[in-house]
Amino acid sequence: MRITVIGAGIVGVCCALELVRDGHQVTLVDPGPPGGRQAASYGHGCWISPASVVPMSMPGLWKQVPGYLLNPRGPLVIRWRFLARLLPWLLRFLRAGSTVQRVERTARALAVLLADSPARHQALAAEAGVPDLIRQDGLLYAYPDRSAFEAEATAWHLRRITGLRWQELDRAALEAREPDLAPHYRFGILAVDGGHCTDAGAYVAALAAAAQAGGATLMTAAATGFVFSGDRLVAVTTDAGRVDCDRAVLAGGVWSAALARHCGDGVPLESERGYHSVLATPAAGPRYPVMPSDGRMANTPTTAGLRLSGQVELASVTAAPDWRRADILTGHAVTTYPGLAAAGGPVADDRWMGHRPSTPDGLPVIGCSARSKDVVYAFGHGHVGFASGPKTGRLVADLLAGVAEDAVLAPYMAARFRR
Repeated sequence: MRITVIGAGIVGVCCALELVRDGHQVTLVDPGPPGGRQAASYGHGCWISPASVVPMSMPGLWKQVPGYLLNPRGPLVIRWRFLARLLPWLLRFLRAGSTVQRVERTARALAVLLADSPARHQALAAEAGVPDLIRQDGLLYAYPDRSAFEAEATAWHLRRITGLRWQELDRAALEAREPDLAPHYRFGILAVDGGHCTDAGAYVAALAAAAQAGGATLMTAAATGFVFSGDRLVAVTTDAGRVDCDRAVLAGGVWSAALARHCGDGVPLESERGYHSVLATPAAGPRYPVMPSDGRMANTPTTAGLRLSGQVELASVTAAPDWRRADILTGHAVTTYPGLAAAGGPVADDRWMGHRPSTPDGLPVIGCSARSKDVVYAFGHGHVGFASGPKTGRLVADLLAGVAEDAVLAPYMAARFRR
């Protein structure tokens, strides 16, 4: 079939690769270059984590919302001026995490996408000729003590029931693994199967190049709509012209909601704006990826330096970046690695802000549109887009081949928002 894939982020390029493998004629459409700074997959924390089954909305979160509105330095910030517009999404978001039973269902659905994600990425990197960009050295969660870990009991319960393997580390083991880690971290959890990417932009670009080597065509354009004849897709329209096709995959990240409306689906999609800072030549830092419990941020060694990633800012996709969010990440790094305080403390060599495409229930939208089975959705992955890209690509290819299992796809279907 002639298939147009809208979006060349990690999800789109993984879809393109799988569809090329299945023998289809693929056109990959994106206004920016694959792996470019415009994409969420460029600037995320670089973690490939089977532990990322914990949704943002958890039981009791509603009690913390006033603090998020009042604390400008917290890990989650809601800009007051956008509160009224965000309120319907926020109410659905809080309801999605209101009970342990709800978050258990979410965690199990996320585990389907994440359980073998490091191995899938390693296979893709090898195929694309960049095996060194994916490493599987484990992912470390650092805590002041065991009680701080136990305070997150529900999160680790979700990881346990979805099969995560981990090791507990005492202070001596932490120091052996991460000598620069501050001494107030005295307990750690090592997710032994976790992996990370050392250059996310280069990796996505390499996967897109592999898809092109397999026969895919890259078109620099912004998709604007769809053309149907009855219930059959005829073409995708773009600002650079029409692309005739038999099927389309919508993997346009946070921009997907407007195109989904063309297909009869009103998907509540918001940007959880995230930030990163990069220290090109840090005086201290981790040897392997670390997430300090008090910072709620990914500290990841990359080819460009130490990437400090995190923050959730709810505003709008058009609001200007608040670079104080990135500076908070840089400042907290000194708490985690005291050696950075030398010579006046670290100064970021690069700062970035991007848009995590997030649904209120924490699950992506994968499946056929209401308008036509010829348009397949693959967007809304929130915090797990990079890790879950390969599995999503395979699910989409199986759906278009007519071999996908309805029970597997059921949690992700857009129909859940129509009820």
